[in-house]
Amino acid sequence: MRDVLKRARSKFHYIYDFGDNWEHEIIVEKITPLDAGRHYPCCLAGERACPPEDCGGVWGYKDLLDITSTPDHPDYEELREWLGEHFDPEAFDLEAVNRSLKRLK
Repeated sequence: MRDVLKRARSKFHYIYDFGDNWEHEIIVEKITPLDAGRHYPCCLAGERACPPEDCGGVWGYKDLLDITSTPDHPDYEELREWLGEHFDPEAFDLEAVNRSLKRLK
């Protein structure tokens, strides 16, 4: 990565899940000296939960959020069961993200 992203404001694109076609643009905000006490890569901040797998891409996820915020919607119960009781679209766990990144080789 260091050879590709040499300066702040450089960016790259990638697509996750070719079926749902999640398009991401990653922008390097700042490059700082390495900290010997930190594992890399690491996440410094984030917002919101990842969409669940196979939810239908951007439009399917929007529909899912609309339905699960409307308890009288006919598909509400089915989608809440599919998501599980702990899904919170506003949740972001920085420590959990960095634990996952530590497993990368």
